[in-house]
Amino acid sequence: MTFDQNAFLIIFTASLIAISCGLLGVFMMLRKMAMTGDAISHAVLPGIVIGFLVSGTQRGLEVIVGAGILGILATLMIDWLRKKARVQLDASIGITFTLLFAIGIILISAFAYRVDLDQECVLYGEIAYLPIDLWITDAGKSLGPRIMWLAILNLILVLSFITLFYKELKLTSFDEKFGVVIGIPASAINLGLMSMVSYTTVSSFEAVGAILVVALLVVPPATAFLWTRQLRQLIQLTLIIGIAVSLLGYYLAYLLDSSIAGMMVTVAGIIFFVSVGLTRYRSKIKFGTQNEAKAFSS
Repeated sequence: MTFDQNAFLIIFTASLIAISCGLLGVFMMLRKMAMTGDAISHAVLPGIVIGFLVSGTQRGLEVIVGAGILGILATLMIDWLRKKARVQLDASIGITFTLLFAIGIILISAFAYRVDLDQECVLYGEIAYLPIDLWITDAGKSLGPRIMWLAILNLILVLSFITLFYKELKLTSFDEKFGVVIGIPASAINLGLMSMVSYTTVSSFEAVGAILVVALLVVPPATAFLWTRQLRQLIQLTLIIGIAVSLLGYYLAYLLDSSIAGMMVTVAGIIFFVSVGLTRYRSKIKFGTQNEAKAFSS
């Protein structure tokens, strides 16, 4: 069996993105803000357009910076509507992302003659092109896929953030009010977490698209939560599921000649629903065993 370098690069990069999204998704889910990632993925559109107009390319640093700023702005708007305006969280998310997304569409319409943004790239992504999108130095040397290095950098930033603020993230995720009482700056921690979600979402767009990014933020943590409530185990299981989704999704897409990103989302959904069935079956067995024990003891 020959070594397929392209397959390895695709699976490796997808796994890096899945790990980054999963680590952040665990804390987002515990804060009941899982779909904030979806809101951010839509809300950053004005930043992408403005960054493109400034740099003239979809790959410019200005695009990432602009999208990141809009992601933070979306976070602040959601938080302000929820806390100050006393709007429910789901409504706050809906209002924010639809407003900012609409502004982005208006910007594209107003500057249509200058904008050439590929909807397929942003919404769906095509990680199959990763092996040919190389990072070439000024000396003409290839350093490997550009997206892979972005994924590595993103994972380093996410790991650093979670390692440095693990205790604060844990306390504010389970009981924000208690965290504030003991002196933890909950608002700053929340803003930092949302900023990391914004950067992760934006940096992963080009590789896998917004749909898969949102799925990796939500589905693996939700699946892991069906099996355990312990935070460390929750994180570990989430990472295992994310890597499994990347591996199985790629090979199923290869066998069926289908979209890799789409197949990864499908695999994540299948794993989730299988987990729902297994955990319900396990609960019924456990409940039945307990009832039998009580009946026997009586």
